[in-house]
Amino acid sequence: MEIKGSPQKAILKMLDSRLEEDFTYNSGRIIGSMCTHPHPLAKKVYARFLEKNLGDAGLFPATAELEKETIQMLGTLLSNPNASGHIVTGGTEGNVLALWTAKKVSRKTHCEVIVPASAHRSFYKAADLSGIKIVEAKLDRKHQVDVADVKKLVNSYTIAVVGIAGTTELGAIDPIAELSELATQEELYLHVDAAFGGLVIPFLKDLGFDVPDFDFALPGVCSITVDPHKMGFAPIPAGGILFRNENLRKVAAWDTPYLAGGETEQATIVGTRSGASVIAAWAVMKHLGRQGYRKIVKKCMGLTLRLAEEIPHIEGIDIVTKPTMNIVGLKSDRFDIRRVAHELRRRAWAVSLFPNHIRIVLMPHVLEEHLEKFLEDLSEVANQLRG
Repeated sequence: MEIKGSPQKAILKMLDSRLEEDFTYNSGRIIGSMCTHPHPLAKKVYARFLEKNLGDAGLFPATAELEKETIQMLGTLLSNPNASGHIVTGGTEGNVLALWTAKKVSRKTHCEVIVPASAHRSFYKAADLSGIKIVEAKLDRKHQVDVADVKKLVNSYTIAVVGIAGTTELGAIDPIAELSELATQEELYLHVDAAFGGLVIPFLKDLGFDVPDFDFALPGVCSITVDPHKMGFAPIPAGGILFRNENLRKVAAWDTPYLAGGETEQATIVGTRSGASVIAAWAVMKHLGRQGYRKIVKKCMGLTLRLAEEIPHIEGIDIVTKPTMNIVGLKSDRFDIRRVAHELRRRAWAVSLFPNHIRIVLMPHVLEEHLEKFLEDLSEVANQLRG
């Protein structure tokens, strides 16, 4: 830190220069991320209420009330207006809270949780933190969890089962209805990771897409992760964890008596929490409404299906599977897929690389002209690798 500070204009100019190498969503070249630029209204609201801290909710009771309303809006979207929960830092914190809650509900010392092989890495973090053993279930040919394998893995140590509604790799939706039946029968906690899919699948249903049930409409579902800072247009950090009822939410709550506002309960991993994120999420959801989100998802799916149709025309490149939501996996039986990703990145495309495929996410910031340019570059990369 310098002894004498610098003028604001100099600092802003310095930041513009220092951050030039960062990708921007507006460029349309970030096509491997599940995040996007926040809605303009969300940006304004976020900046206006930066000082709000829900870590001490008693000081900001009106903000805390807006959080409850935001959870109610998400809960209504996910078939349970009486859901209880919080806007948290992201899907990772939501998944940690879910497994922590499952362990506390079980009251067991040796605990196992069955997750699909497609589960997000946050479950392994959660297990490590909570002293839980993760047991992986196989995937079927549709890249969904194999329920028969899940059944085989259930034993006396099993406390919970996890299903994914919009997998990180391909956007697949696990057969949550079958997992719900199993969880109910075996008296297990069922958590659904819909961090991405939770704000896509309901609108796909509205648009007539054939997608399965995945939410609180299924009686065995105990909690759901859903992130407004992904397809919800809210600013980071704005993840979400919803529990079926208030009793489940309070399982992992802690009393924090020193808080200045007098409200002593904290039920999230972090203490200090951004109230601005909550208010911004509330504002953008109120502004867009179901109709607005439906329009956004329709546009994203239009580009997704267009990409899936065009890929087979590029020799040596194919799609992994028909997309369920706005995520497309690209594979190659001819080229090392890592080389394809490397060449695309050299051309300034921010793609996501998995062991056997490249993930493309058609987020709202990706426009038709961006897709056209990507297809052109991918075709050139394929021609280059063919030699």
